[in-house]
Amino acid sequence: MGRQDPPGLTFDSGALIAFEAYDRRVAVLVQRAKDLERTIVIPAAVLAQVWRGRGPRQARLAILLGAGNVTVHDLNRSRAQVAGELCGRSGTSDVVDASVVAAAWTHGRIVVTSDPDDIRRLDPGLTIVSV
Repeated sequence: MGRQDPPGLTFDSGALIAFEAYDRRVAVLVQRAKDLERTIVIPAAVLAQVWRGRGPRQARLAILLGAGNVTVHDLNRSRAQVAGELCGRSGTSDVVDASVVAAAWTHGRIVVTSDPDDIRRLDPGLTIVSV
């Protein structure tokens, strides 16, 4: 990836819910990431918030998860500690949002979110796309 190439995307729960609901903005972002061969990162805690099982209701999400450019960012010990420290520094308590920010730090600087104020409170320097 060259210096001017756009980074990957990190999705929060609202972005996944919007994708499932056929939100055109999110569908365009997903297609653009695929066309540019950019990674879409979904933190494991975000997936846990929205996943309710296979079936017709979540067929779109299941297809997205199977795409070659989609990665689930596991919440292991070191990442959990980073998220916890981020909550402590920002005075917040939402570890899921903190895991979104931590994943964005690792995989790219663009967060697709339905809660831009919460994400900005954790890191005002992130590039945010509101859905």
